[in-house]
Amino acid sequence: MKLSGRVVSGSGNASFFTQLDWVQEQCATKLGFNPYPGTLNVELSPESAAHLPALEKEAKTEFVPPDPKYCVARLLSVSLKSIAGAMIFPAEDVRIHGKSIVEIIAPVRLKDVLNIKDGDQVTLTVAQEKES
Repeated sequence: MKLSGRVVSGSGNASFFTQLDWVQEQCATKLGFNPYPGTLNVELSPESAAHLPALEKEAKTEFVPPDPKYCVARLLSVSLKSIAGAMIFPAEDVRIHGKSIVEIIAPVRLKDVLNIKDGDQVTLTVAQEKES
């Protein structure tokens, strides 16, 4: 499945989250890469955003925190051009973005590697999920 949207600025909170030891370890184990400190935020088109509830249910991979002050996050494998990453679905009560904005975790700073900036249109390819 392909999802389309435009790159938007985030809050800057993901760089802290992605650098936590347990996130780094689970990302390496469950996704096969060490995450770049931050995420790419994509505001999906209305047509693509309509698929998010079903896609979140499909997300089988989870980041499970060792400390209850953090929430469980579900992940769905995606790619942007040739770079594999994952869409993050944090628990509903801690989501800070609108319902059509998704965060993508990847091993590199996607804006730099793909030469994209806020406002640019992008296409995410959703991978077939498997249990992890």
